[in-house]
Amino acid sequence: MSRRWIVTGGSRGVGLATARAAASRGDRVAVLARRLDPAAIAAALGPQALGIAADVSDPASVQAAVETVAAAWGGVDVLVNNAGLHRGGKVHRLSLEDWDAVLATNLGGPLHCIRAVLPHMGEGGSIVNVGAVVGFRGFPGDSPYGASKAGLAGLTRVLAVELAARQVRVNLVVPGLVITEMTSALDDKARERLVARIPLRRTGTEEEIAEVIWWVAGSTYMTGAVIPTDGGMLCQL
Repeated sequence: MSRRWIVTGGSRGVGLATARAAASRGDRVAVLARRLDPAAIAAALGPQALGIAADVSDPASVQAAVETVAAAWGGVDVLVNNAGLHRGGKVHRLSLEDWDAVLATNLGGPLHCIRAVLPHMGEGGSIVNVGAVVGFRGFPGDSPYGASKAGLAGLTRVLAVELAARQVRVNLVVPGLVITEMTSALDDKARERLVARIPLRRTGTEEEIAEVIWWVAGSTYMTGAVIPTDGGMLCQL
């Protein structure tokens, strides 16, 4: 049976790879992003896909986007909270504007999306939040991103319990180092240092993360789980 997906941050990177994984299996996918080309989304995912401009940090923008999807398809079966913003700096130099922006996107955004989607999600619905290793391990200069992703892990566990009565599952996929537009700014030495901390000694691919997200979305007896997909990075001391 075809499922109806919303993927935030779905115009590129892991989000687009996830949307492709779902669409390739016959599911309908709505991609939400602040900047996107609907024609490009249709070309990438097929004519049934929707591309909707939305800012997840803005509750009104999210609400309007979700209402558009629900009106088109009659409901939502899977929500993937993938949209993310990365800004940082050592704590004594950290801009409070950057702190607020990262928290608003990475933690406020999933909350706004979940609140907007729930009225349109029935029993068997699935929410997949996309975390980060930095939410569980400290990296200097990454306090906004790390705090937001740690908060998302906590939100996942709380909502897994809270929404279980509705038979809605909530899980967290934790990618490791994947070379996307967000991480491409790393210089070669920084990348080499990070890869050296990965037991599998390589970066992941967007498609590898997307396959795990697709699987988690369909796992009917798993909720509140944290699923590292990081080449073993979280196993390191």
